[in-house]
Amino acid sequence: MSTPDTVVHLLRHGEVHNPQGILYGRRDGFHLSELGQKMAQRVADVVGDRDITHLVSSPLERAQETAAPLAKRLELTPTLDERVIESWNDFEGKRFARGDNALRDPRTWLKLYNPRKPSWGEPYKEIVARMMAAVDDARLAAAGHEAVIVSHQLPIWTTRLHVERRSFLHDPRKRQCTLCSMTSFHFVGDRLTQVSYSEPAGDLIPAKDRKAPFSAGDAPEQLKP
Repeated sequence: MSTPDTVVHLLRHGEVHNPQGILYGRRDGFHLSELGQKMAQRVADVVGDRDITHLVSSPLERAQETAAPLAKRLELTPTLDERVIESWNDFEGKRFARGDNALRDPRTWLKLYNPRKPSWGEPYKEIVARMMAAVDDARLAAAGHEAVIVSHQLPIWTTRLHVERRSFLHDPRKRQCTLCSMTSFHFVGDRLTQVSYSEPAGDLIPAKDRKAPFSAGDAPEQLKP
């Protein structure tokens, strides 16, 4: 197996202050919670000594706030990239908290007829197209080194499903993409050879936010040619 020469890390943002349980999507005004800020700092402390030469962030506040401690540690200015923004969703702005869950409204069910696309939001294929374009640009910008892209759970997870040649149809509760986790793409030249996953702020993640079994040092998965 060839040794990767460039790595692009997809970093999910930290915990957001959202006491009303709103699906905030692309809305402005949703910032990291106090815990989310601690998570972002922990990421900077854990990976700040790595050979990261390029830093990209979604333009949404929670992503920029997650990138800030790492940017300071690395002395890098993050590039804001609309291509790594959260996916759009017809349910944006609705509440999904206990006792007031929009999914209990029969009118909502009309949007759920095709989970493979999905019928209620941005098509998975479109998410992948924009995310992979951003990944390719980051790979070129950090050639021979490492890059970090701060993005959001669904875009990151969908992109991972794509490169691992898995079905987009999945249970959102089982996404291996917890708060401030890193999904890392390992390249040899322009060829993506491995995917790995880690949680630099894993010890700070509340139990309720763990979507999949955690391993702080998951071994890279070699991709099939």
